[in-house]
Amino acid sequence: MNTARGARGARGTGTAAATAVVLATAGGLLTATTAPASAATTCASPVFTRQFFANTTFSGKPKKTDCDPAVDQNWSGAPATGLPKDNFGVRWSVTRDFGSGGPFTLSVWGLDGLRVYLDGSRKIDLWKNVSTTVSKSVNLTIPAGKHTLRVDHVNWTGTSKANFSYTPRTAATVDKVKPLVPGGTSVSYDKATGKAKLTWAKNREMDLAGYRIYRRFKGGTFPAKPLATATPTATSYTDTTLPKSGGTFYYEVRAYDKAGNTSGSSTDQGATTVDRLAPTVREVRVSGESSLSGVSLSWTSDEWVPDNSLLRSDSPTGPFTVIQSDLNNATTDETAPYGETSYYKVAVTDFAGNTGYSPVVSVTRPLAVPYLTTTENLPEDGGGVHLAWEVSPYAPKEFRVHREEYRVSKATGRDELVDSRVVPCAPKLTDTAYGTRHTYACTDTTVTSTWNGGFYKYWVTSVDARGRESEPSATHALSYRDRTAPPAVTGFTATATEYGTVLDWEDSPAADIAFYTVRRQTSKDDPIRDTWVGRTEPGTTRFVDTDNLQDGETHTYFVDAIDTSGNSVYSSFVDIFKMAHATVTEHDLRPTAETPPGTPVSAKATADPAAGTVRLDWDPYFARDGVDVTGYRVDRWNPVTTAYEPLTTDPVTDLTYRDTTATAGTTYFYRVTALRADGTESAPGEVWAAVAPQ
Repeated sequence: MNTARGARGARGTGTAAATAVVLATAGGLLTATTAPASAATTCASPVFTRQFFANTTFSGKPKKTDCDPAVDQNWSGAPATGLPKDNFGVRWSVTRDFGSGGPFTLSVWGLDGLRVYLDGSRKIDLWKNVSTTVSKSVNLTIPAGKHTLRVDHVNWTGTSKANFSYTPRTAATVDKVKPLVPGGTSVSYDKATGKAKLTWAKNREMDLAGYRIYRRFKGGTFPAKPLATATPTATSYTDTTLPKSGGTFYYEVRAYDKAGNTSGSSTDQGATTVDRLAPTVREVRVSGESSLSGVSLSWTSDEWVPDNSLLRSDSPTGPFTVIQSDLNNATTDETAPYGETSYYKVAVTDFAGNTGYSPVVSVTRPLAVPYLTTTENLPEDGGGVHLAWEVSPYAPKEFRVHREEYRVSKATGRDELVDSRVVPCAPKLTDTAYGTRHTYACTDTTVTSTWNGGFYKYWVTSVDARGRESEPSATHALSYRDRTAPPAVTGFTATATEYGTVLDWEDSPAADIAFYTVRRQTSKDDPIRDTWVGRTEPGTTRFVDTDNLQDGETHTYFVDAIDTSGNSVYSSFVDIFKMAHATVTEHDLRPTAETPPGTPVSAKATADPAAGTVRLDWDPYFARDGVDVTGYRVDRWNPVTTAYEPLTTDPVTDLTYRDTTATAGTTYFYRVTALRADGTESAPGEVWAAVAPQ
């Protein structure tokens, strides 16, 4: 906000000259002359009119009248010629327009007497002869419009001091008065430049912070955000942002003060513009190196236009030829030549007939990028991976099929690149059904199975007559497996032993064997009971079946080789006898003593061939009659004595027992019974374990 305290005029500490000095023109030069004493003094607001009196009652004619930009005085003698050094009076007055008015602070200090008036009403009274500086401030509200401030100062004796200010209070909590609506608004439009100038009369508020200018299109509303802001001293704004197309726009201006209060809107002022400028294209985007159809272009105009045309040349300076018209904002040039650089520009024509052109853009289309469409596994015709891709019929006819091979690393468990190459396959034209694209295909027969982990990645490029290679097509990743089963195993035998059935065979000659599987049937004529027994790794051609009780039954065993693609001779129960097989009758090692009926202890036996031991484990037995168990007895069948014999003298109190007297190469049978506190024992639980030699 402004204050009435401005730059000081000449101030004296002694007697001041009483003659007013003015500037006059003499022969083109500025010279100082003395104004006649009778000349009237006029001071432009907000400068104060100052009057000097040779008394303290302000009576009679002033000894001197001049202009003072601010009440800020300090005299130690007579302030003007003709005045005494004591008992004189000075009066300042100013009439100014306060605009919308509002809260102000009036402040005064000095020596001796001081009085402040607003429109003749006294607001501050410090009217006494003092020897020290006095001061006072008062807050009040000045109404809107013009008002007169007056300051009376008298000096009775000694030094004379007078200082006065009037300052708006700009705190938002204090000032709730809106500025006046700006008046005198008008707008003018310059057809040559397309600019509109808005003018208004300056507001009179001392706390004015500035102006906000708003613009709306005819039929629309003013936005919340202003178009622009202006300083408190501004009285005009030139709008250089009008759209280039014709239309009617309306403006308004609002004043705002330092407390954040905003005036109402000024009267709307309209300006009608004319369309005299050609439309422009802000951006042309072009792509063509990966398109089957041609060069794709799209663009954006500053405004909507009824017609867009595409022009092309083989030179950046032309001449350009219209190749497509009546477009929207995108098109594809299917006739763009391969191996050449094409230059394009877009012509846009508006409703007024104005035509503008975009900047020239270019695209080099040396080669067509193939579009890889299919990759298939072919189990027939030697296997391999079949690939097919599409290109323009005008594209080069030489292609390169690229392949990367990834395998699962045993160290990290992740897919790692192990090979990268160009596949030596000869592409053939297979389909010309589409006018803008032809299909080529080839088969990669150099692949190996990825059934145990890994995959292949393919992409295709084209090569022109100069050996330039295109960008790659999209990549396709796939796994591969062959469908050819390895031959049946030979030299297969099955031998019955006291610890199980020993199976032997010759190693398969196939190089991609992954493992062998062993199956068992209880009867050769009963394939429904075919059972998987186990597997061995490549190079291991012996398997011992220790999980089948040596009870004298006849079994048929089968062995099958599985390759790295999962192929094998065996595929169902129907062709199980395509595998190597042998029939064997087991030894019958079962105890001849019958096991008493009842509720036996639930036990299991586990052989440890390396240690030559058998570990027995059982669940805790609880007598159904409520009698506690004091221990367990472990018996082993002795085929020599044809009886179960105890392995320990004392009962076993744990739930496990290790038979360290078992030897490898036979099958052992055990019984475990629970001993009750009443001296009786439970029915036995019978288990067995085969201990094979190492």
